[in-house]
Amino acid sequence: MPHDVLAEYLKEVEKAIGHLPDVYLELYEEEILANERVNLRIRVRFYNGCLLQLNEAVIFQTKFEHLGYRYHFQDKNSELIFRYDNTPHFPDLPNFPHHKHDPAGTEPSKSPSILAAIAEAAEISRKYERTKVS
Repeated sequence: MPHDVLAEYLKEVEKAIGHLPDVYLELYEEEILANERVNLRIRVRFYNGCLLQLNEAVIFQTKFEHLGYRYHFQDKNSELIFRYDNTPHFPDLPNFPHHKHDPAGTEPSKSPSILAAIAEAAEISRKYERTKVS
């Protein structure tokens, strides 16, 4: 059962990336460590130069649990647009250890799904293209 759920999860991630317009995949690694655990390392380059890096360790026993995640999105000049992670370096923030970095600083955040991070990056990339080109 855990293997089937993880296989479906990986299909959803692949599908979300496959539906992104104007991107190419620089890296896609699935590391299956056990019947119930997978690590993902993904780099998606948008043709406008933006880069989305997705790293997560997921375990499924009776429910999904993210052991660690980092969803990093930057512009063509390597300037941070956003990064969600659960590295425990801001213990005073609500929802610790979950937080979001952006150009204004660091703020509390809930743990987004990898699919939500992909969708957010795609939306920002579309807006970024419109605002940066004009």
